[in-house]
Amino acid sequence: MFGFKKKKLELTMPVDGKIVSLAEVPDEVFSTGMMGQGFAIEPSSDEIYAPVAGTITNIFPTKHAISLKTKEGLELLLHLGLDTVELAGKPFEMFVSANQKVTPDTLLCKMDQSQITAAKKSTVVLVLVTSGEDITVTDVDSSLHGMTCGSVKIG
Repeated sequence: MFGFKKKKLELTMPVDGKIVSLAEVPDEVFSTGMMGQGFAIEPSSDEIYAPVAGTITNIFPTKHAISLKTKEGLELLLHLGLDTVELAGKPFEMFVSANQKVTPDTLLCKMDQSQITAAKKSTVVLVLVTSGEDITVTDVDSSLHGMTCGSVKIG
């Protein structure tokens, strides 16, 4: 009635690599969208950055997952690898802490892919919207950290 349009919030690649569909992730908790909509990246770098500007709301004690919230209220989860919770944080070096403000230029952590693959775990990085909004992957050819690769309608 008032002509309010939903705003789009752009998401950037949090790591260099190749975007893959969540449906291709070999873990049904993620591939079926139970944890939220999003996308996965087969990383070619160990450096993980924020996909949006926001605030770190939680870093799991095992360092395999980082939650963020934007000023618009969008909640995201970065999940680093599959079954990496079992590695007790060893392959991850954190550079941020809870309640810290971040941008897509903020290095969140380093993920030692060699340790993860040596433990026979997947290194796939998941970007999930946990607050219920739909995500649209806008550029599956994005391959470098910081490139716009998706958007979420908010508001």
